[in-house]
Amino acid sequence: MTTEAFLDMLHPHVKLMAQKLIELCRDQGVQIIITQTYRSVAEQNKLYAQGRTLPGKIVTNAKGGSSYHNYRLAFDFVPVVKGHADWKDLNKFKLVGSIAKSIGLEWGGDWKFKDYPHCQYTFGLSIKDLKAGKTPEGGK
Repeated sequence: MTTEAFLDMLHPHVKLMAQKLIELCRDQGVQIIITQTYRSVAEQNKLYAQGRTLPGKIVTNAKGGSSYHNYRLAFDFVPVVKGHADWKDLNKFKLVGSIAKSIGLEWGGDWKFKDYPHCQYTFGLSIKDLKAGKTPEGGK
């Protein structure tokens, strides 16, 4: 899936913020692509099972319904170097995270469980709020 197709799956305001992040990163000489936005509850549960009941390493602590991805308020990115995703350059992730925070996004690299490729904008809503059916103004 292309970055644009992923962006179309986000809440409209979060989409604009992601587009702004891409532009600001480009201005700083860093190209990023969006690798994930919306996830269904089933997709989230499958990721949660990874490293627990499925092979692989643990990549999330959020079960289905407990991730901002499930509500179109989160996205994952990766820096691109010479046309290839660069998952190893922590300094690039930190630069992108700094830029993301400068425009009001939360960055997963600041969390105890580090999630360097993750950004989200919650509109001040908790997962509990979202599970209860609350939505941001203008939400889908």
